[in-house]
Amino acid sequence: VKHSDNFLSAYGFNSRLLVSEGQRVKRGQSVAEVGRSSGGKYLLHFEIRRKGTAVNPLRYLPRSG
Repeated sequence: VKHSDNFLSAYGFNSRLLVSEGQRVKRGQSVAEVGRSSGGKYLLHFEIRRKGTAVNPLRYLPRSG
């Protein structure tokens, strides 16, 4: 998901995509369904990329609580 010219979030191991490239999404909207490994475990890969390089997502996500 492209957030700006500098930031995007990437999601992997999806079983089904719920949005298309270029589509606008709203905060909280589901973009994909979680997939499973060949062993049946649920998997999710998530990363924040700044200018194409993966960065620590904790620096950019809101704090809970």
